[in-house]
Amino acid sequence: MPARFYVTTTIPYVNARPHLGFALELVQADVLARHHRRRGDQVRFLTGTDDNSLKNVLAAEAEGLPTQQLVDRNAAAFAALREPLGLSFDDFIRTSRDPRHRPGVERFWRACAAAGDLYRKHYEGLYCVECEQFYAPAELTDGYCAEHRLPPQLVAEENWFFRLSRYTGRLHDLITSGRLRIEPAARRNEVLGFIAGGLQDFSISRSRTRARGWGIPVPGDADQVIYVWWDALGNYLTSLDYGTGGQNYRYWWVHNERRVHLAGKGVLRFHAVYWPAMLLSAGAPLPTDILVHDYLTIGGRKISKSTGNVIDPASVVRQYGTDAVRWWLLREVPRTGDADFTFDRLTARANEDLANGLGNLVHRIVSMIHRYRDGRPPATGAPPVGADRLIAACRNAPELVHDALAGFDFRRATAAVWRIVEEANRYIEQARPWQLAGAELDAVLGVLLRACRVLAGELTPFLPDTAARIAGQCACPTGALPPPRPLFSRL
Repeated sequence: MPARFYVTTTIPYVNARPHLGFALELVQADVLARHHRRRGDQVRFLTGTDDNSLKNVLAAEAEGLPTQQLVDRNAAAFAALREPLGLSFDDFIRTSRDPRHRPGVERFWRACAAAGDLYRKHYEGLYCVECEQFYAPAELTDGYCAEHRLPPQLVAEENWFFRLSRYTGRLHDLITSGRLRIEPAARRNEVLGFIAGGLQDFSISRSRTRARGWGIPVPGDADQVIYVWWDALGNYLTSLDYGTGGQNYRYWWVHNERRVHLAGKGVLRFHAVYWPAMLLSAGAPLPTDILVHDYLTIGGRKISKSTGNVIDPASVVRQYGTDAVRWWLLREVPRTGDADFTFDRLTARANEDLANGLGNLVHRIVSMIHRYRDGRPPATGAPPVGADRLIAACRNAPELVHDALAGFDFRRATAAVWRIVEEANRYIEQARPWQLAGAELDAVLGVLLRACRVLAGELTPFLPDTAARIAGQCACPTGALPPPRPLFSRL
C-alpha cells in the first residue's frame, strides 16, 4: 500500500500582497509534494491564508476598506501564485471564508477546555501587533521587538489562557526522543532551550473590542475573540474536516505516519511549542516533522511586508520565468542561514545553469542525434568506454535526491541532479562524438540520451516545466526525436 505524506506551509497574514520570502516556503513544500508523488506516495499538500488577524483589520482601516474586502483581495493574490510558481497544492484554506474552519476551531477549543487547560484571568503585557504575540521585557531588544524593530504596545485586559506550563516535560521528551522531529538541529536546540527556560501559560483570546469584532468568537463567551495564532494553527486540522470528525482527519492525520509542517524561523515557537502542546491537550496526534527555513533578505534585511522591502514573486516570474525563480530558490538558498536576494544573482544562476549548462547540453545531444542518425535514437547496448562516471551519476541520483530531501536540504538535492549535467558535459568533451562513427558513435549517443531522460525524471520535482520539455525533446513517438529546440534563452 502506498505511503501517505501530508505536507503544509504556514498560512500568511493577508494585510498585503505576497512577497518573495513566502514564495521560498511554497516552492520548498511543492518540491517535497512532487517528490513523494513521483515515488508513488499518496500526497496531500495544503497551503492557504490567515485572514483573522488584527493586522488585516488595521491594514483595511488604513486603506479605508471593509476588512473582508481587503482580505478577499489579498487572499486571491496568494491563491493566484499557483500558476506563476508552478505549484501543485491539493487544498487552499482561507480562515475567514472556508466553511470547514470555524467548526474545527470551536471543536478544538472545546477539547482543550474539557482537558482542563483553559482558564480566564486579567492580564497586562507588552504586545507586538506585527507578531500578534505578547513578550516579556527580557525578550525585547532595547525595548523593541527583535523581529520587527518596533516598540510593543502595553495591553491590559481579561483573556482566556492556555496551560502551556503543564506540558513542559512531555514536550521536552517528545523532541529529545525524535518523536517530534525538528530540522535543522540548531532549531531543535533553540526550541529545547526555550522549553528549558520555563514555559508560561499564554493568552489565547482577545477582547472583541480590541479585535474590532473580527475573528472567531470564543465558544460560550461572545465578548472574546479567539487569538489569531490559536485560530490559524488549527488550519492543519480544520482543512481535514476535523470540525465534523470527517474521514480526511482520520486518514491524513490520525492514521498517517508523515505529518510535515514547513515554517520559517520567525514562527518556530508557535509551531514547535504552542501547537504540539495544544494537540496534546486536545488528545490529537502531533506532527511528525517540523522543517524550518531561514529568511530571504535584501541587503541583509529580512524581506517582509512590515519593513516594506517586498518583491512581488508574480512580477519576478513575468520578467524572468517560473523555472529561473524556482531554481534560484532551490539552488542558492542554504539549508541554514539567510540568503540575500538580488536580480543579478538570479540572472547569473539562470544563465550559468539553465541556459549554458542544462539547456546547451540537451540541445547539443539532440542535435547530434539528428545530425548523425537522422533523429533516430540508437539502440541500447553495452556502455561505452569512459562513461562510468556519467552512468554512476545517473544511477545514484534518485537516492541522493531522496536522502537530501529527507534531510530538508534542497541545495544538496539539486546538486545530486546537477552532477549528471556536469558529467554529461565532461563526457562529451572526452568522447568527442563528432570524431566517431558506427557502433562506437551509437554507444556514446545512446548513453548521453539516457542521461537526458534521467535528467527529465529527476528534475521533475524541482523544475516541472523544464523537465517536461526535456522529456518531450527525448521522446520519439514517430521513431525519431523531435527537432532540437532551445530550452532556455539567456536572461
